[in-house]
Amino acid sequence: MKHSATISSAGAGPAASLSADKLRQARAAQSMLAAMLIIGITDNAVPLMAEHIGLGQFYLMRTLIALPLLLLMARAGLGGLRPVKLGAVTLRALLLAVSMVFYFSAVALMPLAQALAGLFTSPIIIVLVSVLFLQMRIGLVRVGAVVAGFVGVLLVLQPDPGAFDALILLPVAGGVFYALGSIATGRLCQGESTVSMLLVYLLVQGLMGAAMLLGLQLWPQEVAAGADGFLTRGWVWELWQIAHLILLQGFAAVGGVFLITRAYQLGEASFVAVFEYSVMIVGPGVAWLLYGQVLNGWQILGIGLIMAAGITISRRSS
Repeated sequence: MKHSATISSAGAGPAASLSADKLRQARAAQSMLAAMLIIGITDNAVPLMAEHIGLGQFYLMRTLIALPLLLLMARAGLGGLRPVKLGAVTLRALLLAVSMVFYFSAVALMPLAQALAGLFTSPIIIVLVSVLFLQMRIGLVRVGAVVAGFVGVLLVLQPDPGAFDALILLPVAGGVFYALGSIATGRLCQGESTVSMLLVYLLVQGLMGAAMLLGLQLWPQEVAAGADGFLTRGWVWELWQIAHLILLQGFAAVGGVFLITRAYQLGEASFVAVFEYSVMIVGPGVAWLLYGQVLNGWQILGIGLIMAAGITISRRSS
């Protein structure tokens, strides 16, 4: 009887471990889906904010709202504020902050699906940078994924060869710097706490916003009406119309990043990355509901190719 109980207990060990692993993976997927839901909704508020304030003020105020929330997270024991390698963390923050300058500019000036398509070229760019500069060797599957992803970006952005508009390069530039920031995170920032990396990122973002505002104060530019003036508009005092959107962005800046990091801490990276692409469904879906932004068949196909390419690269990189 005792022997039987011992066998039963030993047999339950691997099963219990497997069950715990599945639970962690499920929680990781839930965290990533929640993060992408937050980002997909809140990024759709950027065009509304762009009608009233400029990019510099958007960046600065987003940081001022987010910093107190981050300090509360640190006080709650969710991570230390002091980075181990300040130079590496600052470089990462600078790359990501520049990436978001391009991305938020694109969100304000073009349909969200196109902005996301450019940003999500980052897995493709990571592979290209790794091959060209880091001597990484890849197989035919990832080569095919890179080609498919590039075709997908062209289908979503739909550039006109006869009348080239440099505006379509904004989200792609965002993807380039996002990829470089991701590489810096993986190669230079091992062992850093999420809270410390987010703190430095927010500080860099806030300083960048302040620098933009100072530059526009010293060298004023012509400001177009509405969202078209997002890049050249200086400080605006009348904020009551968008105060709730500014608060929303501040909470999203902390909450979204925290949930993304939690997802990668709980689950296997190649598994979690798959769910990150849900934002390419949520974001354009909310844009359709709010603004009536409709995608044509080619753009939908392009989004599918970008998602397939990114997921393939993530899975093959594990």
